[in-house]
Amino acid sequence: MAAQLNTLFRVACEHVCPVPPVAGAVSAVRRRVAALLADWSVCPEIVEDSLLVVSELVTNAIIHARPPAQLRLSWVQGDGDRTLRVEVTDAGPAFPGGESRAGFDPDEHGRGEAIVHALAARHGTRVHPGGVSRWAELVTV
Repeated sequence: MAAQLNTLFRVACEHVCPVPPVAGAVSAVRRRVAALLADWSVCPEIVEDSLLVVSELVTNAIIHARPPAQLRLSWVQGDGDRTLRVEVTDAGPAFPGGESRAGFDPDEHGRGEAIVHALAARHGTRVHPGGVSRWAELVTV
């Protein structure tokens, strides 16, 4: 029982929002997340990194996956550390392996995963029935 209560007290905030597959969605989601992180009093030292991670994961879902996509943010304050988890779930790859979108310039894309890996303390991908979830956690003490 004590462990369950400890877990309940650790979760401070959570927010879920749809990611529309339209031009301008990334900047709109980024503005929404910036306001949310300010409301949650997220540590300034991870806010900019968090917004970049959100931008990269949302862009990936819009460009490479089928809709619908959804962003889930969780701000957890634990015993001495705080973790912001960013997770974007989509309906899976839009194109079979090896195919790409017409007009897609590979020289201007493809760095998002490396950026997320560099900024996140932990990150991963989970494939499940109906889609794919890509997540990253940013931690501060």
